[in-house]
Amino acid sequence: MNFSDSAVVLVKRDIREADRIVSVYTRSRGRMNLRFPGVNRPLARLKAITEPFVCSDIRIYMRAGSCSGVATGGKINSVFPKLRRDARKTRLALHFCELMYRMTPELQINEDKFFLLVNVLEFLETNEPVPSTRAAFTFRLMRLAGFGLSDPVLGISRQFWDRLHEADFAALDFASPAEKEELLKSEYVISRFIARTFPQGIRTAEAFENPRYAQNLSL
Repeated sequence: MNFSDSAVVLVKRDIREADRIVSVYTRSRGRMNLRFPGVNRPLARLKAITEPFVCSDIRIYMRAGSCSGVATGGKINSVFPKLRRDARKTRLALHFCELMYRMTPELQINEDKFFLLVNVLEFLETNEPVPSTRAAFTFRLMRLAGFGLSDPVLGISRQFWDRLHEADFAALDFASPAEKEELLKSEYVISRFIARTFPQGIRTAEAFENPRYAQNLSL
């Protein structure tokens, strides 16, 4: 079966001499693995499509009954160049892609997850990240993946909780002492969730568990 789908690259892994296995989150089929034959050869045509958080339309061949496919062509929609030139934004983007990879079963279709990832990448491309960006994305992904909390915890106010889950990323620059305190509590909830759900750890979460990151959130 041949088809095309919009996809965002989550992680990549080189195999053999010149091939690459790429995990992507697609709009119409959820997370799936794609093999890009010969992509590591000099001047390979599709190599740029295989880089993390590149958004593309990919042509895919998939055998009946298979869980993975082979990329046969594609067109890049965005590589998010401004994002890539900023180390802070790049760390966040890689973290969001790893969370999507770890929290999403293969071939479980959820278009809302696809647009959540695309929207946060577009936000990072044109805006400076704020301390709440990570918490807002993670809580929203938790909800879509079935890990969400229906009610606030640790005394976080309902208004703050709802804003983290629903407001535009650009509207989440919390400034008051009370809001910063609630954001610290939210980060603690996320840290506990990651520690309990992924005891082997999330590789890209290390920067956000650093005490210096928490200090930047505090008063």
